[in-house]
Amino acid sequence: MTVDLRHLRAFLAIADAGSITAAAARLHVTQPALSRTLRQLEDHLKARLVDRSTHHLRLTPAGSAFRDRAAGAVAAVDDVLDPTRAATWPLRLGHAWSALGAHTTTLLRGWQRAHPGTPLDLLRVDERDAGLARGAVDVAIVRGPVDGPAQPILREPRVAAVPADGPLAGRAELFLADLADLPIAVNSRSGTTTLDLWPRERIPAAVVEVANTDDWLATIAAGRAVGVTTTATAAIHPYPAVAFVPLADAPEVTVHLAWREPPSHPAVADLVTLAREVCASPRA
Repeated sequence: MTVDLRHLRAFLAIADAGSITAAAARLHVTQPALSRTLRQLEDHLKARLVDRSTHHLRLTPAGSAFRDRAAGAVAAVDDVLDPTRAATWPLRLGHAWSALGAHTTTLLRGWQRAHPGTPLDLLRVDERDAGLARGAVDVAIVRGPVDGPAQPILREPRVAAVPADGPLAGRAELFLADLADLPIAVNSRSGTTTLDLWPRERIPAAVVEVANTDDWLATIAAGRAVGVTTTATAAIHPYPAVAFVPLADAPEVTVHLAWREPPSHPAVADLVTLAREVCASPRA
């Protein structure tokens, strides 16, 4: 039989829900019907995507690999069929936090001048790859290592984020050891800070996990923790109750523009070129 978009949506619903029963309820179909749809997809691919031998359904290695490809395909079709975008083809630039810092406005305005017929949509996606693997964006601003096509465009110094009314806020610079005795706020979904940043003999004893930059800032402002980020956050998210202090002994973070191969939009290369020019300029 012919496999179509319905099969991909069914598989993604199962992968997301963690059970065929829950996915069937979400899709408003019967459990046997959804099981047949999954089996048809597996037969077509000649691969088992879901391990049904455990009490809690889980994806096989083949299923995990196929999930990102299926999500990208569904996202692409949904984007093409979006009636609000019928007359244009926006280029979607994703970021998990802080975009390109002080360079963000320059990039957006420069793109508008150079490509007035192609809107550049800046989208925050709270995932480490800013939604690139699942097709939510065409290009992603990624901090740290990247799998796949990418171009390094910037290196950002790290800074400490501390309560503005605390004893560390007035320091000209801080060291990682200055933070080691305090709880560290860590964005576990998309952040670049882990306890591996500290020397083994000075690893912080406590971590406060958050899911996004807004919660990270609020946690620090409330005095529950301190944090480590880059200068981009200080530029994009000035926060009266949070002070950003240079970290003298923390390595810089490499910022990449990443995309899929083949590119999902014909203007990807133009955006990479412009971003390199903007970030190389001494004026943000």
